[in-house]
Amino acid sequence: MIEIDSLKFDKDGLIPAIVVDSITKQVLTLAYMNRESLAISMEKGLTCFFSRSRQELWLKGETSGHYQHIVSITADCDNDALVISVEPDGPACHTGTTSCFTHPVWQAEDKQDFSLQALMTLIEGRKTEKKEGSYTTYLFEKGTDKILKKVGEESTEVIIAGKADDKKETIYEIADLTYHLLVLMIQMGISLEDIHRELASRHVIDHKIKQEKMTK
Repeated sequence: MIEIDSLKFDKDGLIPAIVVDSITKQVLTLAYMNRESLAISMEKGLTCFFSRSRQELWLKGETSGHYQHIVSITADCDNDALVISVEPDGPACHTGTTSCFTHPVWQAEDKQDFSLQALMTLIEGRKTEKKEGSYTTYLFEKGTDKILKKVGEESTEVIIAGKADDKKETIYEIADLTYHLLVLMIQMGISLEDIHRELASRHVIDHKIKQEKMTK
């Protein structure tokens, strides 16, 4: 861990802070901190910034209730910029969007961004706004039993491919299984955040067990 004094603030005493969702890894916003706001952020575990327009400190969420709970703060190689990983209580942007970055400037024709959260959003759309001919919509229309049956079938396919030590086929089947699990999650109202929290809690438990073994 480095000290605040090791960070390089600009001539106005500020350092840029890129805020990222700890689960989705989506960039939420770019703000600025001074020494005081950074110290407050570390003390409270909530993002506190310095407003360049108002020339004052502002605790994110103090008015809106959309606090950002800090998971970690990391400096770049030059110690003149920060990445702050957070668990947000709500939208980061004052316009009400999850991220402040919503205006596309350029997109490669042969490439596209992908994330599990984006896939979840797409799948959820097939449930709320049914699309004729959509396999995903078909699964939701058939209901939980059909979705569970597909999860079971795809789990078996993963086992068969893994048992055959076929890496390519196993990847393919795991992707199929993942998709159907995401459909099940949406059907049951389970979010990626729910799974993230559960896995994170198990990581803490596992870490404690390892620590205990090391001290014996």
